[in-house]
Amino acid sequence: MGRRQNPLLIGALLVGWVVWTWFMPPALAARIDPYVSRYLKVTEPVRLKADATGAEQSFTAQDLSAGKQLFESNCINCHVGGATLPNPRVSLSLQDLQGANPPRDNIAALVQFTRLPQNYAGTEDSYICRELAPQAATDQELAQLAAFILQAAKVAPGWGSKDF
Repeated sequence: MGRRQNPLLIGALLVGWVVWTWFMPPALAARIDPYVSRYLKVTEPVRLKADATGAEQSFTAQDLSAGKQLFESNCINCHVGGATLPNPRVSLSLQDLQGANPPRDNIAALVQFTRLPQNYAGTEDSYICRELAPQAATDQELAQLAAFILQAAKVAPGWGSKDF
C-alpha cells in the first residue's frame, strides 16, 4: 500500500515557497557571479572613481556581475584576464588605464572609450577595439562593464598581466 501525502504539509510548503519567492531579498534574486565575490571581493557595494573630478559611484555585486557578462560578450577575446592581446604592452591594469591619454581610470572615461575607442595616446580612432553603440548597450550597462574592469584592475590576482 502506498504512502498518503499530508495535504496540509504540501499546502504549507507551497505557501512557504510562494511567500519566499515573492518576498525574496533582492540580493538573492539577482545572480552574483562567483568570480565577483571571490576574486573581486565584492559582497557589499563598492565605491569607484566616477569621473576625472574624483567623484565616486557605488556598484553592487549584481552590477559587477552584469558588467562581467558584458565583458565576456564583447571584450574577452582580446582582453582575457585584463591583458591586451593585440598590444601586450598596454593592458587593462590600473597603471595602464591611468597612463592612457586621456586617463581611462574612471567610469565616465571607460564608458566614453567603449562608445568611441581611441588608441592609447588618444590621437586617433582605434579599429582594434570594438565600438559599442547605444543599441548594443546602454550607458548604465557600460558603467557596469567599466566598474567590473576597474574593480578587477584594483584587486583581481593577475589582472592586466603582460606575461602569457
